Amino acid sequence: MSFSRRNFLIATGVAAAAGSVLTACSSGDSNGSGSGGGKQAAAKAHTTEVKIGTEADSTGPAPEVSGAKKGGTVYLLNDDDVSHLDPQRIYYAWNSLASIVLNRALTGYKVGDDGSMTLVGDLATDTGKMTDGGKTWSFTLKDGVKWEDGTDVTVDDVRHGIERAFASFITEGAMYVQQWLTGSAEYRKSYPGPYKHKHLKSIVTSGKTITFHLSEARPDFNYVVAMNSYAPTPVKKDTKEDYDKKPVSNGPYRVKSHVTDKSMVLVRNEHWDPATDPIRNAYPDEFDFTFGVEQLTAIDRLLADSGKDQYAVSWRTIPQERITKAQTEAKDRVFMELGSGVSVYWINTTRVADASVREALIKAWPTAQLRQLQGGSAKGDFATGIMSPLVAGYESQDVWGKLKKPAGDPAAAKKILEKAGKTGYKIVYAYQQDDVQPKLAVVIENALKAAGFDVVTKSIDSTTWYDQIGKVDNSYDVYWGGWSSDWPTGYSVFQPLFDSKGITDGGSNYAHLKDPAVDAAIKAATAETDQTKANKMWAALDKQVTQTASFIPDLYMRRIYLHGSKLGNVKMDPQFDGCMLYKLYVKA
Repeated sequence: MSFSRRNFLIATGVAAAAGSVLTACSSGDSNGSGSGGGKQAAAKAHTTEVKIGTEADSTGPAPEVSGAKKGGTVYLLNDDDVSHLDPQRIYYAWNSLASIVLNRALTGYKVGDDGSMTLVGDLATDTGKMTDGGKTWSFTLKDGVKWEDGTDVTVDDVRHGIERAFASFITEGAMYVQQWLTGSAEYRKSYPGPYKHKHLKSIVTSGKTITFHLSEARPDFNYVVAMNSYAPTPVKKDTKEDYDKKPVSNGPYRVKSHVTDKSMVLVRNEHWDPATDPIRNAYPDEFDFTFGVEQLTAIDRLLADSGKDQYAVSWRTIPQERITKAQTEAKDRVFMELGSGVSVYWINTTRVADASVREALIKAWPTAQLRQLQGGSAKGDFATGIMSPLVAGYESQDVWGKLKKPAGDPAAAKKILEKAGKTGYKIVYAYQQDDVQPKLAVVIENALKAAGFDVVTKSIDSTTWYDQIGKVDNSYDVYWGGWSSDWPTGYSVFQPLFDSKGITDGGSNYAHLKDPAVDAAIKAATAETDQTKANKMWAALDKQVTQTASFIPDLYMRRIYLHGSKLGNVKMDPQFDGCMLYKLYVKA
């Protein structure tokens, strides 16, 4: 998912892109350049193994957190309200972090103390049964899973949740399953939703089992149905558009009250049975959200650590001007982890068709200096590809030798241009209008000029950024972008970004790459039913697309947060880049 559209913007609470997120003081390679800093940063990158769990892994209760106790209230300080609570309208990370304690899906991720993830059955007894090469998937519901009113969660409710995602008023959620169930990107033309008492023929229910007949092989379908967008909605409690205001919970908490843009209170759902839930611990009695608290104000309150703020956390990252203070005065309350997003600079391959020119751009790019201007290594680790270390199958590779020379090599770039007869090649670099991006543009311009390029910089309003770079005929050669996978396998990285069918206005093939070999590799990896083999194929694709010189690897992004002293086990959700409410606890 594109940062600015989905995960990244909401998780960090900023309106612009690379230059204004997660800025921090350097820790590690303080000079921001040289091979030592690059290697050190690369060594810090860790991978998250994603296992496919067994039926035993899918049984509850979730493993206990050492030292944790039940009880108490946790306070959340944030500037924005959640935009949706209706599961079918949830896609943004900010909403998902709240939704995961309200809505359970067919599958989900059991997160270990070390950050490892295991895909398990959440509502389902296991991670599903695949047949017909991945075109047919069946899931059987567990016994004892109930809604907050005490009624059973049924396969009819699961089917209803997915069918109502076709309704015209559902415009914000994921669209993958709808397309695969109908075989059409314009899925509403095939099925308008369940409100005329009709069901999709591609979904079949029998007893406690629901079976999906897909139009194409989807060997990773069990990952996809872990998304909040595909959680069930009770047939008898569906109030259509108004369901967003009063959703019914089947998770460990329910909505007690919600005043738009002011507050929200979540309390225990007494009908949640931990014996059915392998994922969630649910230690606090209550979560009290206060909205309208500016990011800097929230961090200052957490730094002061007095009264109720000792029991508080914010889902917004620590702003640059408070990083040093937080790391000095509240080191034990700062948690900083690798996030799921990857930052890159896209090269428009339609305009910059010569691969030698693109290679020269990559060689000359001043990655280390750009990171240093944005806070140093606290911002993230130097990236070498587009695949995050948190995606299953990730393998380290460094096609362009960026870890050896993260500061760039203008001399080597200049030789490449000279050999290709392209000295003086004009590059139009686009950047967003904010406080940091113009400074980055100056560094980029100087580095490219030193390599022999003729550079023109153009600023774009941040509110229209993705609209502008998303145009097929845009007039820019290089521009920032980023991506975070919708589920931790390679499909939701490579298919949206590099499939040639994505070269459309508003599409996400931002490099406009049209490479038959890449298309074929995406198709082959998508069809592979053995997930271990598929993961290897996606890792090979990471190297393959990097070799196309269609983007300049920048950073594997890191997130940094602060919490009150009376909270324990505050850890980041690797899926949504914010703390896991269902794992933390209130200290005695």
